[in-house]
Amino acid sequence: MATNGRRQADRAAPATIYDVARMAGVSPSTVSRALNKPGRINASTEHRIREIAEAIGYRLNPLARALPTGRTQTLALTLSDITNPVYFELIRGAERVAASRGYILILAESQESADLENETAQRLLSSVDGLILVAARLDNSDIVELGKRKPILTVNRKVRGIGSVVADVRPGIRDALDHLQRLGHKKLAYIAGPSSSWMNRLRDRTISSEAGDRGMKVVTLGPHVPTVAGGAAALEAVRESGATAALAYNDLMAIGLLKAGHEVGMRIPEQLSLVGFDDIFGSDFTSPPITTIRTPHALLGEQAALRLIAELNNEAAHRHTVPRTEFLQRSSTDRARLGRF
Repeated sequence: MATNGRRQADRAAPATIYDVARMAGVSPSTVSRALNKPGRINASTEHRIREIAEAIGYRLNPLARALPTGRTQTLALTLSDITNPVYFELIRGAERVAASRGYILILAESQESADLENETAQRLLSSVDGLILVAARLDNSDIVELGKRKPILTVNRKVRGIGSVVADVRPGIRDALDHLQRLGHKKLAYIAGPSSSWMNRLRDRTISSEAGDRGMKVVTLGPHVPTVAGGAAALEAVRESGATAALAYNDLMAIGLLKAGHEVGMRIPEQLSLVGFDDIFGSDFTSPPITTIRTPHALLGEQAALRLIAELNNEAAHRHTVPRTEFLQRSSTDRARLGRF
């Protein structure tokens, strides 16, 4: 206890607004105006106050600043699964924009649970200015109710009356199906993700529609959890489907299917062509590297943060180019051969 007491005593007390005011010879309210509202006081005085604050390590307390303004300069971003590499670049893109505009970005995870996501979002909205919901598993009505409390924006999900940023899945899917058609594939399997995923339903509908336009048949298998284990669990259904090519909801599932196939002696792509989705980090480390449909996640994160901050500050909405998916051919696809299983 004595040692802990000495450590606490050795720590310097944090600098306060009163320390800055005393050293600058001004009132605390003048310090507050200089740091919170630049240009409201004499320029030389403001410069001196900022130099003193920097020298003694004084930092504005966002929660204290929120008392008179109601703003914390803090945004929250919720994810369905923080361990999924698909979100790495998206988080980085949102953080890059938030930091450039003076906002702190808080991350939270729902673990694929709508109940946990709703509870977490409700708690976050008490202490942040706005919320970005990424791949939300919530019902539309729950998202609308959240939007009544604070500005929110969804990524890869559309809800009437709520701002959203969604990648156009059609370009990448069309090119993937053209590729498979050239290779002679006529029957495809779509390995579905969670039934609660709006993006899963969009990909399923788009693949089925575009394949039908090309005279190709698609069987949807699932739903499955969007993980390596979920992809592995789909192997038997894929083999029984008679499909010569499979498109997975995401790259993690494609990796799981590939791994499970290797374990039972299936040769990919000789016995089954495989296409993933998202182009996550590591999807080209497999053997063979996975053919995939890239989603521009960094751009999604940037646009989400830009649009939410614009709404918070009543700024004119900027026109943004809709992010487009892109087909990437690697080595997990090959020409169709019947009777391969």
